[in-house]
Amino acid sequence: MSIISDILSKISDFVWGWPMASLLLATGLFLTLRTLFIQVRGFAHGVGIASGKYDDPAYAGQLTHFQALSAALSATIGIGNIAGVAIAIYWGGPGAIFWMWVTAFFGMAIKFTECMLATLYRKIDPDGNVRGGPMYYIELGMGKAFKPLAWFFAFCTSIAAFGAGNMVQSNTMAHSLLGVLNISPDHAALLRWVVGIVVATLAGSVIIGGIKRIGQVASYLVPVMSVVYVVSALIVIFLNADQIIPSFKLIFYHAFHPTAVVGGAAGGATVWMTFTWGLRRGLFSNEAGQGSAAMAHSTAKVNEPVREGLVAMLGPFIDTIVICSMTALVIITTGQWANGETGAVLTMSSFDHALPMYGRWMVVVGVMLFAFSTVIAWSYYGEKGVEYIGGTKAKLPYKWLYIIFTLLGARFDLKAVWSYADTANGLMAVPNLIALLALSGGAVALTRKYLNERKQGLHPPFK
Repeated sequence: MSIISDILSKISDFVWGWPMASLLLATGLFLTLRTLFIQVRGFAHGVGIASGKYDDPAYAGQLTHFQALSAALSATIGIGNIAGVAIAIYWGGPGAIFWMWVTAFFGMAIKFTECMLATLYRKIDPDGNVRGGPMYYIELGMGKAFKPLAWFFAFCTSIAAFGAGNMVQSNTMAHSLLGVLNISPDHAALLRWVVGIVVATLAGSVIIGGIKRIGQVASYLVPVMSVVYVVSALIVIFLNADQIIPSFKLIFYHAFHPTAVVGGAAGGATVWMTFTWGLRRGLFSNEAGQGSAAMAHSTAKVNEPVREGLVAMLGPFIDTIVICSMTALVIITTGQWANGETGAVLTMSSFDHALPMYGRWMVVVGVMLFAFSTVIAWSYYGEKGVEYIGGTKAKLPYKWLYIIFTLLGARFDLKAVWSYADTANGLMAVPNLIALLALSGGAVALTRKYLNERKQGLHPPFK
């Protein structure tokens, strides 16, 4: 297993080399400038749309704006917010958090564009089911000649779901429980099986119900779990209030200077390591540029694609700038960031340092809720990918295979699972970013048209 883990790690490092980093940031910067900082000037309107002011049940689609946002957030608010942030700090030092913020800011413009295009180019079956996502705006927006690129994206999505979607989640659930329970190695193996079986069973009961059930569950689960985690983190941060300003200084300083002492790198982290690990974990957390959220947002009941783009861009802000920052500040303000631990165990020890005995269980509960929400949402993404390739007949077998790998993921090596997930995420992003750049002209024109019409009072709230 160690050989496989090392191979996957090397592949992941290759995929996330400077070309990918450059493409992701360049696309975000390009779309930010072309949309005239839509993530700033459209933020308040996006909040208003998500609140339900523009919901019309007569519009085509399957989910309300809030349900679509919740379904997308249930995939993004996951292990990346708890374990992923800790891994970024472990390998890249505190400065990695700065680059996660940068990824999120430019990612808001990316997510706005991809989700708007997904809504514009979606297909709606006679029975009302929606088919949308990057594979459709690649095929319909760029032309039939680019269908192989659409197929490649769909294929990468279907295999990425087995990494970011289920195996990372069930694996980290088991890893977190092992971090708080003092049990023998023999019992640890049994615990991993139990976690896998329970998660697979509960997730399967939701997954088989399709996107409507996923949206309904997510609309209740996401707000509750987000508020509970943020409040818990704020308690720890304010218990170490004297370290808040020094922590921000560490983040900004080490974003541009090497970190001498980190747990993951002998001799410390170079600026390049800090940059790439912040970028990796930022994308893993908020999924901007990956194209996954576009599949959830394409199902929204909406008649103006720009509206759904404005709702979608709230995702990276909530996920990374709010929730990931909470985790980072807990780890840094408690002084645990260089203690040699990584993943959810590092986050756990940081909470426990401030709140002995109780802190670790706060993290365990957060891990369970966040991971479960991701498992159910990513099943839909993978299903849409395999449906594009093999048709509707491929959906049910894929769902069952996904549930099985949710169980098995709890047993696999942690490093191998994360490396596989990083590689698959990066491969998904390449065709999607190419499509966003190619279709940006039409997206910008549509955005300008909608915002100008809104100034003229042509798009009043429905409620």
